[in-house]
Amino acid sequence: MRFPTVALALAGIASTVQGFWMGDIAHQGVAPYAAGGYKVFRNVKDYGARGDGVTDDTAAINAAITDGNRCLQGCSSTTTTPAVVYFPAGTYSISGSILPAYYTQLIGDASNPPTLKATANFAGFGLIDGDHYYTSSLNWGAVNVFFRQVRNFVIDTTAIAPGTAATGMHWPTAQATSLQNIKFNMPTDSSVVHVGLFIEEGSAGFLTDLTFNGGATGMSVGNQQYTMRNLVFNNCKTAIIQLWNWGWTYSGLSINNCGVGIDMSAGGTSGEQVGSVTLLDSSMTNTPVGIVSAWASSGNTPATGGSLALENLALNNVPVAIKGPSGTVLSGSSGAVTITSWGNGHRYTPNGPQTFQGTTNPYARPASLLNGNKYYARSKPQYETLAASSFVSARSSGARGDGNTDDTTALQNAINSAASAGKVLYIDYGVYVVTSTITIPPGSKIVGETYPIILSSGSFFADMNNPKPVVRVGSSSGQAGTVELSDFIVSTRGAQAGATLIEYNLATSGTPSGMWDVHTRIGGFAGSNLQVAQCQKTPGNSAVNANCIGAYMAMHITASATNLYMENNWFWTADHDIEDSGLTQITVYAGRGLYIESTVGTFWLVGTSVEHHVLYQYQLANTKNIFMGQIQTETPYYQPSPNALTPFPPVASLNDPNFSTSCNGVSGNCAAAWGLRIINSNNVFVYGAGLYSFFSDYSTSCSTFSAGQTCQSRITSLEGTISHVNIYNLNTIGSISMLDRDNQRVAYYNDNVNVYPSCIAVYQSG
Repeated sequence: MRFPTVALALAGIASTVQGFWMGDIAHQGVAPYAAGGYKVFRNVKDYGARGDGVTDDTAAINAAITDGNRCLQGCSSTTTTPAVVYFPAGTYSISGSILPAYYTQLIGDASNPPTLKATANFAGFGLIDGDHYYTSSLNWGAVNVFFRQVRNFVIDTTAIAPGTAATGMHWPTAQATSLQNIKFNMPTDSSVVHVGLFIEEGSAGFLTDLTFNGGATGMSVGNQQYTMRNLVFNNCKTAIIQLWNWGWTYSGLSINNCGVGIDMSAGGTSGEQVGSVTLLDSSMTNTPVGIVSAWASSGNTPATGGSLALENLALNNVPVAIKGPSGTVLSGSSGAVTITSWGNGHRYTPNGPQTFQGTTNPYARPASLLNGNKYYARSKPQYETLAASSFVSARSSGARGDGNTDDTTALQNAINSAASAGKVLYIDYGVYVVTSTITIPPGSKIVGETYPIILSSGSFFADMNNPKPVVRVGSSSGQAGTVELSDFIVSTRGAQAGATLIEYNLATSGTPSGMWDVHTRIGGFAGSNLQVAQCQKTPGNSAVNANCIGAYMAMHITASATNLYMENNWFWTADHDIEDSGLTQITVYAGRGLYIESTVGTFWLVGTSVEHHVLYQYQLANTKNIFMGQIQTETPYYQPSPNALTPFPPVASLNDPNFSTSCNGVSGNCAAAWGLRIINSNNVFVYGAGLYSFFSDYSTSCSTFSAGQTCQSRITSLEGTISHVNIYNLNTIGSISMLDRDNQRVAYYNDNVNVYPSCIAVYQSG
């Protein structure tokens, strides 16, 4: 299926739109757990910023950010003081770094993105410094920086002397964070040393729609894992320097007139720092060297370090496609050529390991997943052509969002009235308690203000033998229609053993439905009643506290649903209390992660992660035509105390794993959550996976190579009738077996040693 280009007649709309709707609508968000009078929405001009390109706006912008006892220097983390800091169109001259607080979104006018322009004497580490070095350490541990966004800006360092070190943006973050629609303008002088985006730590994450013009380096980046999509690099000396990683997926890169495309040679052959890179649906033009790699077929340390998988890479005047430690590995061309499929590292096709460097069998892409010859993708809509009158406020419709009032009826009425009127529902920030299922009908468009929370509560969701959805998209499986959902969280309060947080039922034809930055969060935050006081960890104790059974399932895509695009979704059962200054670990039980059982298939999972669910994180059963870009999982930290046999008995109708039978004859900690389980499915394409098991009963001593990666016995399972299940750069940690087929080990961790994980560059099921 090809997706039609929709021609929008915008002239009439534009004549009625005075500015970006976000600046024009009433702002009524409430933060129930903040001090009285706390402001969720802040317009920087209300704090004295001029945006005239002359006035120094640094202090005014930071005042807008810090207003209201925010989580700043020395604060570990919190969800109680969220903020949207809004920048109208203009040029904001700044002489020092903008320092976002925890749980902050910086959002510019999407219809006319504002410019942040550094002065010639700018002093700071990034015009936007997302995690400041007040000391020699980052203010926040980068792996715990969650729930923040920056979008719609031009970041300009051209006034800083080319030979003076300058960084456009410093962004070490973790899950549920994103950058979108940002342009980095840097000098193009031959002496330039500027860097557009710098990331040195974290466990992320997603970014999209960035453009880098000029500079020594477009991006200099290192993180555990990332999905990066639709990036453009023009006239950079080096487009991307990959500092380190475990796994990284780039899709839709356009590298033009640069000296080097991607330099992933950090550490050299004898000390590889880059674990793996997956690059697809991209192009390089007028760039002498496409990729610089340190990988070697012998003597590579670690053995699979620098694993690389390329698919559908178009080159035009790129003489050297890949340069290795001894010179040209793969020639390009002075003209146009496309690398259909190529890689290096270890492969299993389906057995191995085989060390390889060269062409691979290309994946046969289903037409239903494509737009032209590339995988379909769509950025989060921002509705920049709509007037404020096109939005309906949840709070104006009667919902309170105060964390106490039962908002079920009011929120449902707001959703229904917005959909029937063809308007966008704006969920003002708040905590909206619901005591029965909320149904989102076809035609709905819903946007949250900095992650409002739909919070289930009460006996309706408490019975694991009679599970109920908290949010249901479509009233029944296979209902026709389309939705666009973005920027909100679905959660539970207290014991909710029967709560399926999101049930997705819609069958969409034509342009896919979309779900962007919609997350599930089970425990670990104010209002959840699943925090340190209720659910502190008890190592060595396998007894289950029934009050800490927080959910039945994170998300269920039902049998007749189809055609859904998901981007940057984090389905998290909390491993620690975000509100606790020590980030104290907790034990919260949620049965299942993301379950797709659609027989029709056709789903895109772009930059998603699922963590700490009892039975599995991702499970696909009897489905087909699935794109998965750099998925990431973690096994519950408490297992095996108790193991995955407790507290959720397997349900055959849900194809649950039955560890009491499947673990027969398997040594070690077998009854542990699957990272990825695929049953009776075909045409599943995984472009990067990080499946991690760091803990055994809250101890990390099991997750190193020297300890034997003994946290659990198995982590990836293919079962039943399987065809065309293909995985690029499968990275696992803490599991003896990397991948099993019908209960038999296919890949052993010690055969595929990488920088910290074990890595298989290419797996093809046949």
